[in-house]
Amino acid sequence: MIIHSIVPHELIFPAHDEDFSNQRQCQWNGIPLIVQPEGEQCKVVRVMSSNLEDFLRPEIQPGSYLTINETKLL
Repeated sequence: MIIHSIVPHELIFPAHDEDFSNQRQCQWNGIPLIVQPEGEQCKVVRVMSSNLEDFLRPEIQPGSYLTINETKLL
């Protein structure tokens, strides 16, 4: 089957649940984040804040690492 669409591939064929099984929600200084724990650290996957200034903070940019002691895992 061939699909000719301007809709992104990820919306037509969503990822499997296993891709998200290791991700956890946490709070860092009151800012909600989605992180992926990796040993003593957590890799920031997504910033879930409604405050636009939180997206400009370099320490919580997606791909950066936080120590587990800094975060409050939910």
